[in-house]
Amino acid sequence: MQNQEGTPWEEPPAYMDDDSEEDSDDYFSDDSCDLTSVKITGWESLSLVCLQNVFRFLPDRDRRSAALVCRHWRYVMSSPSLWRTRVFHFTGRISKYRPSEHRRAVGYVTYLGCYLERLEVSVFPPHTSLVAQRLENVISEMFAALVSVKAPLRHLSLKGVELERHSWTPKFRYSLVKSLVCFLKRGASKLTTLSLNGMRSNTIQGTELLSAFSACQRRLRPWSTLASLDIQGFFSTSANMNRVTSGVTAMLCDLRNLTSLSLSYSCLSDEVLTILQQSHRGGRWTSDRDGKALQTLSLHCSLNEPHEQMVSGRLWATLASSCADLRVRLSVDRIINKDCLARILLPEIPVEKYSMTAFFSPDEDWSVKPVLCDMLPQYRSSLQHLTLDLSNISESLDEELLELVKVCVRLERLKLGAFLNIGTVGRLLHIRLTQRTSLNKIRLRIYAQSDNAKELADQLEETLSSHQHLPPELSLYATVHTFV
Repeated sequence: MQNQEGTPWEEPPAYMDDDSEEDSDDYFSDDSCDLTSVKITGWESLSLVCLQNVFRFLPDRDRRSAALVCRHWRYVMSSPSLWRTRVFHFTGRISKYRPSEHRRAVGYVTYLGCYLERLEVSVFPPHTSLVAQRLENVISEMFAALVSVKAPLRHLSLKGVELERHSWTPKFRYSLVKSLVCFLKRGASKLTTLSLNGMRSNTIQGTELLSAFSACQRRLRPWSTLASLDIQGFFSTSANMNRVTSGVTAMLCDLRNLTSLSLSYSCLSDEVLTILQQSHRGGRWTSDRDGKALQTLSLHCSLNEPHEQMVSGRLWATLASSCADLRVRLSVDRIINKDCLARILLPEIPVEKYSMTAFFSPDEDWSVKPVLCDMLPQYRSSLQHLTLDLSNISESLDEELLELVKVCVRLERLKLGAFLNIGTVGRLLHIRLTQRTSLNKIRLRIYAQSDNAKELADQLEETLSSHQHLPPELSLYATVHTFV
């Protein structure tokens, strides 16, 4: 193995250490295989490509040992294809049994960053300023090393930082954002996928990050390659939404080849829809190069984020006609107000996937029936994936749910958590077997109170036992869950 200067790597560095171990005893657990009849061939006869494919599945500890076996294996272990993908989980904690997160991450990038094409970083949000300091240190130095070695990154994911937490002091927050800005200006030129999900930055720093990325994309015109962008939860819940939407709109002006976009609903506006439509269908942003059509737009709408804005249904219809293959994935979390839902669930949206969590008190004067009977049937010709998690303890929804499944002619996946009658499971299977052949994945969690959970579980087992011969393409899972 060689570092970026080409110096031979005599001893695998200590950062190549991982406490995950594979249990190899199960690899040949098939008793029907008579190993004595198999002609054993030496490892030395395996081709370079075969060894690379085998070594790709090894954890770091085993890779380190394999590199010390012989010169041939050490040569194979230096193949760039083995080091193009890396996943880090940062907690900011110190362990006496493993190398520090700083040592592993910065060491890996320093030695092997010149091969790195896919980097995924998930951060466990800090609870104290000391932990935040450690996280800031490792993330900042890792990104500085990526710039230094000119890592050919094509996929970058940094999730769960949550800068709005009080443990992120202004000093640490400023330092981290500064390092990200530097990277986005100097090291993001080859990115095709960028995810900053859960950054939760304030208005000024979030806009600065978006501006830095926009500047990089402008310099790359017309050769910018970014195809997928995920900025769900990028801004804090207290951010100035007027400035946020302006910053998002300005950035989207420079992304002409975007095919997948994930946003918080709070960032959505008529201006954003207009820019997306113009960017892909002969608008002024495509004067020197035609942009690719937007294919996936994911929106997450949460109760603790602003969602009162009015978005034009006409602009939704225009965007859908401009991008013929557009699929909208909409997630709604704990929003139960009927008027708010009516503003969000416009009939012009080509919703392919809808997820909804609606936990509410029995004392609340709210019904989920308008959503099931009036709003979701608007997407009968486009809805393919439906996920509902409802606490309808005082309201029966069996008939409404079954009718919704009947009218959604393209429904392929159903995931449902609700208070249901056990007989509804049998009726749902009857609909699938007689009417809806495309519904091939069903997941049901039937809520029950503790006093009758055992009885319902027995009824469910009896119902499923009468449907043992289901089509092989149908995947069904149903369980009774005690609702607390």
